[in-house]
Order: sequence, then structure tokens, then C-alpha cells
Amino acid sequence: MAVPFIDLRRFEEDFLDRWAGRCADIAANTRFVGGPDVAGFEARLAADGGTAHAIGCANGTDAIQLALRALGVGEGDVVIIPDATFWATFEAVVNVGAKVVTVDIDPDDLQMDLAAFRDAVDRYEPAAAILVHLYGWGSARLEEFRALCAERELPLIEDGAQTWGTTWNGRSIYAGAHVSTVSFYPAKVLGACGDAGAVLCNDDALALRIRRLGNHGRTDHYEHGLIGWNSRLGGHEAAWLDLSMDYLDARLGSRRAAAAAYRARLAPLGVRTVAPPEGYVENAYLAVTLHEPEDRPAVEAVLREREIGFGVVYPGAMSRQAAAPPFLIGRIGGEQADLLARGVLNPPLFAGITEAEIDEVVDAFAAALAVGA
Repeated sequence: MAVPFIDLRRFEEDFLDRWAGRCADIAANTRFVGGPDVAGFEARLAADGGTAHAIGCANGTDAIQLALRALGVGEGDVVIIPDATFWATFEAVVNVGAKVVTVDIDPDDLQMDLAAFRDAVDRYEPAAAILVHLYGWGSARLEEFRALCAERELPLIEDGAQTWGTTWNGRSIYAGAHVSTVSFYPAKVLGACGDAGAVLCNDDALALRIRRLGNHGRTDHYEHGLIGWNSRLGGHEAAWLDLSMDYLDARLGSRRAAAAAYRARLAPLGVRTVAPPEGYVENAYLAVTLHEPEDRPAVEAVLREREIGFGVVYPGAMSRQAAAPPFLIGRIGGEQADLLARGVLNPPLFAGITEAEIDEVVDAFAAALAVGA
């Protein structure tokens, strides 16, 4: 049986009928940009995220750029990011005119290394830092990152593109952040019907600035107090996301059960799996297995032969990307990020994955390991 890496078509029985009704209502009332669909979704997002404000925008990359610009980061500034993340984190820094320092990851939780981060802060005096919550959880030392940045008066943006639904010590991971960003790319745990994103924060003035920047810098309809750009959330995307939130608890339960099943069943085969640090309840965005770099191609070959989808998230460190050198002014470590890129492999995981599909995936891993034995 073929198993896709991700299947976005596992809709609940009534989902598409409800969606058709929402679409008809939006079209009949021409609520295409802004309006009550967006406002209602933003209010729900803020409440679930444990923040005072949620500002919808066009995509997750824009969300990072809006946060950086709102914090005053621009030409000539330095921003610290982890070496293991998606390119959008690096790209957003460059797009606001700043330069990048990459920092290695902790091999235990696969998040940015705190000691290396402290070294980078001392050495490069950054204008801001971005802490990425990778794989559906965050750093075991999250509170120490937040405390260090608060002590140094260093703005910390938390890139939560992969963590909607994740909790840290019983609260949403976004609740304690100075400012955080979300991606609603369709493949995310909470995904839109197109591109969409959001910025969350508790600061009223910061929220207003973010909202203005994403709407052409408007201070009134035809008054522009800032140089912004067009990064508005559309009515259809907001309505899809709002509807999806009605089903989110069940979808999270399905994903978490699958991630737990992989850990329980792959570990006895000798596959190294990674679990969230203590204090986290993951959203199970991705299941993470780690392999010796020389062994991973054989596992991939068996999965392909059996038509089992898989991901390699992500296949390269940021500091090694071809476009990085002109914008990279420092690199603290990087060996662990490189090792992760060469050894990570993500088996299929999505809401609605069946036990039979998980059986197929586990059997394929067993066969791959038997071939390599």
C-alpha cells in the first residue's frame, strides 16, 4: 500500500459542505479582503495563542519581515538565527536590509544552542534575534532564551511557523513570547487554502505598527505614516482557517497519536526517534528520525520502492546555502546543523493517517534496516 508523506484531502465528513456555505456567504457579500471574517479569525487566533493581538498577513515569510520591521531592524543591522531552519528565516532578515549570524543547534532537542547563542550575542551585538521552534516543539531552554534577551534588551522574535497547537508548561508556546510569527501554508497543522500568516504579540503599540506596515503603512485610508507594503490576509483564507479551528483538537489528537506510534514502534527496530523536551505537548507537525548520513540513502531507497512518502526537513544548513555568503557575517558552530541535515528523515504524518498506513511505514523501515544489517 502506498502512503503519502502528507495528504491534505482527509476532510471531516461535513467540512466541505460547511466550507461551500462559507464561500457562498463571502461571495454574496464581497468580503474578499479584510472585514468580519478576518477580524473574527484574528480574535480567535489571539485567544487560542494566549496573546493580546494577532495580526493576519499574506504569508509566514511576511510575518517575520513585519516583526523585524516593526522592531526597527533595517539596513546595517545584525540578526541572529539558528543554522537549522527554513530559508524564509534567513531570507526575511536579508529582505529588511540586515545581515545574518547563524548559530548551531543543540543535538538533543534540535533547537538553537543556548551557549552558542550567548556567544553570538556577545560577539556581534545584534539588533534582534530569531528563535525558531522546529518540528512542532521548542527549545528545552526556552525560558532561558527569553530571560537572556530581556536582560540584554535584545528583541527576540519567535518563529512559530511549525508550532500552532504546541503547548509549553501548559500554555500556548506563543503566550510568553515578546513577538512571534505563524505560517498557515496549507501543509501546516493549521493550514489555509492558500498562503497566509500572522504575527502575535501583547504590546499594543507594536501590534498597531505591525498592522500598519502590512497595509501600506496606512495611518488612515489615504494617509501613510510608514513605508509598508501589501501583506493583507484575504477573506477566504481567514474563513478556511476559522472553520479549520473547529476541527483542530481532533486533528491534533490524530497527529499526536501517530507521532507516538512511530516512537514506540521504530525505537525497538534501532531507529533513533526524537521526542519533544519535557514540558512540551507537541503538535506533531513532523515525526523525526535520525540516521547516520551514510545509512540514510538505503532507507530512502526502500521507502521509494514501497511508495512510502518521506521528507528531509531540512536538507541543508542555512550557512551552507548558495545564496547565503554575501549576507552572512558570522557562523557560530554549525557542525550539528550539518549533521542533522545529512541524517534527518521524516516519515508520513498528517491528520487522518490510519493504523494500516502506519503499519506500512514501520514495515518499510524494518525492511530497510534488515537490508543494511
